[in-house]
Amino acid sequence: MYININEPTQTISKKATKVWRISNTIGHTTALILIGILITCTNRFDWYDWVGIVLYVLGGLFIVSAVFSIFIEPIYLQRTWRYQVDREFVQLKFGKWQQQHVLIPMEKVEFVRTEQGPIMRRYDLYDLEIGTTTSNHKIPSIPAETANTLKVDIATFAKIRDNNSEEGDIGA
Repeated sequence: MYININEPTQTISKKATKVWRISNTIGHTTALILIGILITCTNRFDWYDWVGIVLYVLGGLFIVSAVFSIFIEPIYLQRTWRYQVDREFVQLKFGKWQQQHVLIPMEKVEFVRTEQGPIMRRYDLYDLEIGTTTSNHKIPSIPAETANTLKVDIATFAKIRDNNSEEGDIGA
């Protein structure tokens, strides 16, 4: 069977840290604004005292979470993510304390697609999603040119036919 499988060596883009920081900042800022509005309502409308205490505790926890999610987590994720694509497998390896190493056999791949949101578009990055019968796997924040090349390579190796091709076309 497969005796020697080399560790994945490809890394995701360094721009991923900027994208994740912006995204996490938006999410945490929205949550903190909502908590601030609720605290204001508590003071203005004379809600029960325990509601204000709970909201202050939640606000403090969200601030700690924001510091971790904005300043520490993106660097950690970018440094630990590795992937590799060859004719037999797609390999994903990520995590430091809880390390995951996923091997996806090419014969199990059913679809591959790229995703790009507005923040990722600004930095010319894509997420590459690989789907099998039972699950989906994602390679985050890779450059556009690399993402398109990998999408074609995976589709070719897995023998996925493009639905946009003409009827007379026999797949590439």
